[in-house]
Amino acid sequence: MPSLNNTPNARPIITVSQLNRMSNAVLNQHFLSVWVEGEISNLSMPNSGHWYFSLKDANAQVRCAMFKNQQRRQGVKPENGNQVLVKAQVSLYEPRGDYQLIVEAIEAAGEGALRRAFEILKQKLSAEGLFDARHKQALPLLPQSIGIITSPTGAALRDVLSVLKRRFAGISVIIYPVAVQGENAKYEIAQALAKANANPLCDVLILGRGGGSLEDLWAFNEELVARAIYTSQIPVICAVGHETDFTIADFVADLRAPTPSVAAEHASPDAQDWLARFCYLEKKLQQLMQQKLNQQQQALDWLGKRLQQQHPGAKLSRNIERVNGLSLRLHQAMLQRLQLKHSRLAMQTARLNQHNPAEQIISFQKHTQYLQQRLMRAMTHKLEKLNQQMGASGQTLQAVSPLATLQRGYAIVSKPVTGQIIRNIQELTVGERIEILFGEGRCFGEISSIIAD
Repeated sequence: MPSLNNTPNARPIITVSQLNRMSNAVLNQHFLSVWVEGEISNLSMPNSGHWYFSLKDANAQVRCAMFKNQQRRQGVKPENGNQVLVKAQVSLYEPRGDYQLIVEAIEAAGEGALRRAFEILKQKLSAEGLFDARHKQALPLLPQSIGIITSPTGAALRDVLSVLKRRFAGISVIIYPVAVQGENAKYEIAQALAKANANPLCDVLILGRGGGSLEDLWAFNEELVARAIYTSQIPVICAVGHETDFTIADFVADLRAPTPSVAAEHASPDAQDWLARFCYLEKKLQQLMQQKLNQQQQALDWLGKRLQQQHPGAKLSRNIERVNGLSLRLHQAMLQRLQLKHSRLAMQTARLNQHNPAEQIISFQKHTQYLQQRLMRAMTHKLEKLNQQMGASGQTLQAVSPLATLQRGYAIVSKPVTGQIIRNIQELTVGERIEILFGEGRCFGEISSIIAD
């Protein structure tokens, strides 16, 4: 604050620092951001990285400073003698009291008129609501056809087609060839937008081209093109220039893409993602259908059981089963009672018979006769069995007797001295004596020769 002398009629006195500070505040408040055109002179680029120069015209000049952090976004490098257009904040360097411009952006002076026209049209259309988000149309999730409005010979078209083929080759593409720069470009672009909407074969439109200067991209800053995009009933993706380039068409379009390739990414779905999603949904649908079928089957089974339980035939069957059960129980009870009476009667009769002598005598006689009959049968059976055994033994003896074998024409050869039976010619020698036993009689002989078969 300026110091004031308390004496009457005293003049207010301020320091130089206070004056410069107050002047700087006034400049900052009244010149927030201005565009200034002039020629560069006295350019200095020290090691600090900042740029210092003067901007002059035929009658005056002003000092300028552009700091290092602002230079990365600039497409123009200043040189002495260049006519440029700068966007700056008016300031005052307080230590020296130098009036200067703090430069934020710098362009070639030839673009100045275009830049001003750009800003004027941008403000006009923005005031009319052409940029409002409520007018933006949503892009289709799975478009059947995509329209491309661009130069048929430009790299942008090749980039878009390459991306669309990679992401979803089944989507059809309609190309609307137009000029993307020059006097007729704005008319061709507007006509292509109108043609696409008059015969709506496309679900989304890509409007774009490659990078270039502000003059090269000017067709996309024309009001005619902006209003054609705004009135389009088909969603429009605008991809003009490089990522740092902005046009009026970008603000009006339903979506702005930094490059034509990115526009193709936005316009087309990823086939692999959709395939995976369809597989998941198919599996989920099968699970839900199977679950629903199981629930319905359970409900049907339950209703079937309830119907069977409530059916008159089922009730009748249950009543018949109950009557049959009761009848069986009654019959069994009657039999048990009758058997019990019979048992008691038999018991009483037996006790009575036990005390009757005549019955006992008859019983003993019958038992004696029974024992005699058993004895006779046993003796007869024993004799028959012994006779059978003796006959069988005789037959067996007859069958194994060597005499029976000899009777059938066989003979037994043995050594007369030792009595050893000769079973093989290897047991004989030439000149040895042998004894031959026949069924009736025997004879002796001598081995004259041995012949092996």
